[in-house]
Amino acid sequence: MFEIRVICDPADTDRITTALNTAFATGAVRARPTRDGNRTRLYTTADHYPDPQPFPAPEAAYALAPSIISELGWTTHAIATAGCFTELERDYYLRKAALLDRIALLDEPDTLGDGDGDATETALAAALMLLDTDRAHLAPHLVDQAEKDPRGYVRQQYAQHVRCVCDDFGEGDCLLHPDPDH
Repeated sequence: MFEIRVICDPADTDRITTALNTAFATGAVRARPTRDGNRTRLYTTADHYPDPQPFPAPEAAYALAPSIISELGWTTHAIATAGCFTELERDYYLRKAALLDRIALLDEPDTLGDGDGDATETALAAALMLLDTDRAHLAPHLVDQAEKDPRGYVRQQYAQHVRCVCDDFGEGDCLLHPDPDH
């Protein structure tokens, strides 16, 4: 861990803070005026980002996932009830990418040696769409890892996302119990 001090023009404070947060794992940035009052001093503690963790295996990522049919119904319903040119929430893109990844995993043994099948290409395209949606919020080292394995990134994000929220009011639909009367 180390301490960073930057002296800058007050107009550059937000841009520099964003750059520091992108480059390092930082604590809260403290801003103080310089003695002459014309510039700003920024102080923060920082550390290098930890090494990225390996992406989970499909079996681990999708262990708690609803059936493919259930997820197909959810994604179809989400897109069918959305208005034309409506920007959908990240949840839709994550669940769609995970669904297509699961379908591609079922298809892949049949396409070994023949290149990528249509299901694999479609899963990759959906994974890249999710990554593009998330890119602005990821540290550069995580973007690099995700670009090397976009479907692995989908599995990681889905494994973090899927959980039962039946007791947490206002948390959205439960992925483990899609039937509200469970």
